[in-house]
Amino acid sequence: MNPTHSKTIGYLLWIFGFMGAHRFYFGRRISGIIWLFTGGLFLVGWIVDLFLIPHLERTAGQRFASGRYDYSVAWILQTFLGPLGIHRFYLGKIGTGILWLLTGGLLGIGYIYDYLTLNQQVDERNREATA
Repeated sequence: MNPTHSKTIGYLLWIFGFMGAHRFYFGRRISGIIWLFTGGLFLVGWIVDLFLIPHLERTAGQRFASGRYDYSVAWILQTFLGPLGIHRFYLGKIGTGILWLLTGGLLGIGYIYDYLTLNQQVDERNREATA
């Protein structure tokens, strides 16, 4: 099993974890949304997550396929340049990358969609590359 996600990136995102960023990164969409709307379960869950990140990294490695596209690179591009579609260009999705670039990530809605589905998008591209 090749690691797909980085503990280092997980801990960096944990700093903003009360907003759920690290949970989204490790593919935990539902708890990421809960963390977002409850301030990391009123900061208690956020503190507990400090110790759970190694486990979150291992389970992400079991769920998602490693390959040509790096999850951490895709997440960094999405987080900082998402409305410009740079992460979509990275994944070879040129058409939607141009669309995101011209529309600000479809006026932000596409940016949110990608935040919820980026792990699956990278996983899909990696599995296509190995098939």
